[in-house]
Amino acid sequence: MLTNEKKKEIMEKFQVHPTDTGSPEVQIAILTEKISYLTDHFRVHKKDHHSRRGLYKMIGHRRNLLNYLRKKDVNRYRELIQTLGLRR
Repeated sequence: MLTNEKKKEIMEKFQVHPTDTGSPEVQIAILTEKISYLTDHFRVHKKDHHSRRGLYKMIGHRRNLLNYLRKKDVNRYRELIQTLGLRR
C-alpha cells in the first residue's frame, strides 16, 4: 500500500516547517495517496466491500480536513487543491 519511503517523500513535499508531520496539508496528501491506491484496487476487485467502507471513511476524513483548512486559511487550501489536483 503506502511504504514508509513514499510517506516520508509526501511529508517532505507538503510539510509547513522542517519537523512537520501532522499538519492538515500532510494528512490530506497522505490520505489522497491512499485513496488513489484504493480506487485502483477496486477496478480489479469490484466485490471487496469491506475495503470500500474504509475508502469511504478516508474520503470523509479528507473532506473534514479540507473543510478545516478552508476555514483556517483559504490561500493554503487553494494551493493544496491545486497541487494535489483535486476539484476539477
